[in-house]
Amino acid sequence: MAETSASLKLTHEGALAALNAGIAKATAMGQPQCISIVDAGGHLLAFVRMDGAFHMSLETSLRKAKTAACYGQPSGGIEEGVDLRLALGTDGQRINLPGGLPIIVDGHCIGGVGVGSGTGAQDREVATEAIAAIPGSQTF
Repeated sequence: MAETSASLKLTHEGALAALNAGIAKATAMGQPQCISIVDAGGHLLAFVRMDGAFHMSLETSLRKAKTAACYGQPSGGIEEGVDLRLALGTDGQRINLPGGLPIIVDGHCIGGVGVGSGTGAQDREVATEAIAAIPGSQTF
């Protein structure tokens, strides 16, 4: 058994590329958004609250990004009942709203994108565009 393993890391340049792609998509849709990009540990690397986006969506976008990065899967799909226990157990840091996507490259979860201020479908559409800006990222 090896004591170490190779891993990938999301850089701030990658986070900014994802953020800018998300902004471009939200602008094209005419839906101002809050967009958060986090690393694999859920630490914020990039954020924007576009003019006109809901103020409180900065919290939900960050929590969506952290949830996606932590679990390596899109937010919004946690089993009913488990989602409430998870929210309680993490003091609300994990959230089961659509709009969070993990950034997975070569099988490594290197971060997450969380989007909030539109409908769940709009949030996910912007998140999808954001992760597409990272070369080799898995699509959802």
